[in-house]
Amino acid sequence: MRSLVGLIAVILTATFYLYLLSSYLPPGPQLPKREHEGETRISNDEEDNPSKMETSASRLKFPSDLDELKEMAELLQFYKTEHTGYVLLLFCSAYLYKQAFAIPGSSFLNILAGALFGTWYGLLLTCVLTTVGATLCFLLSQAFGKQHIVRLFPDKVAMLQKKVEENRSSLFFFLLFLRFFPMSPNWFLNMTSPILNIPVTLFFMAVFIGLMPYNFICVQTGSMLSHISSLDDLFSWSVVLKLLLIACVALLPGALIRKYSTRHLHLDGLEINGLSQDKKKNR
Repeated sequence: MRSLVGLIAVILTATFYLYLLSSYLPPGPQLPKREHEGETRISNDEEDNPSKMETSASRLKFPSDLDELKEMAELLQFYKTEHTGYVLLLFCSAYLYKQAFAIPGSSFLNILAGALFGTWYGLLLTCVLTTVGATLCFLLSQAFGKQHIVRLFPDKVAMLQKKVEENRSSLFFFLLFLRFFPMSPNWFLNMTSPILNIPVTLFFMAVFIGLMPYNFICVQTGSMLSHISSLDDLFSWSVVLKLLLIACVALLPGALIRKYSTRHLHLDGLEINGLSQDKKKNR
């Protein structure tokens, strides 16, 4: 009971912090006045109109579809011109909140990172945030959630425990395999890792390396979408080459890990993408 109360207190504190951060937006950048049909228009006067700031604050929420993602990207790009530090802090806080509390939907934030920060800076940022957030989830589970996870998912925990012990000599590569070819959602692996006695250093490195191809695909997608204004742009040579690069980056590490796993890892009984290793061997 004490562990549950502690976890709820942490969640409420983090939620309150994120609410305050997203509610009090700094003034938007002042754009020059424009004359149109004899009328003077000011593109942005949020400092003199609190209702506009309230409207902008109400639009700050976790995106659940591409339309909301595009709207969020436009809003944050607008604020980023003069408040880069605030946008970066807000993005990092939201990302860590999702990761630490195992909330699905990080792919939208990865795409948003590409649109806001570009491919390479966005990739570095998402890899670091994914790893730190997953480690926070690991630590929260270690401190508050062990008994509850075992009680809710006894069969899955027992199966993972068995596989971890069988692959203890090649534990790092086994953890990489689980990230490249997830038999369980990443959030479940994050929460069960302390129960499986996985060292936090190995966990940290496996998450950082193992999710890098996935993060790259999402970030590159966001970067491309922010520069595409028509279907003609989608079929340009530069975009086609980028798509080929994404495919290579995504497939090559997975192919190497799969080749290594068939020779050195014990994977009997694991279900990957709905197909167990036993069934594959019997074909």
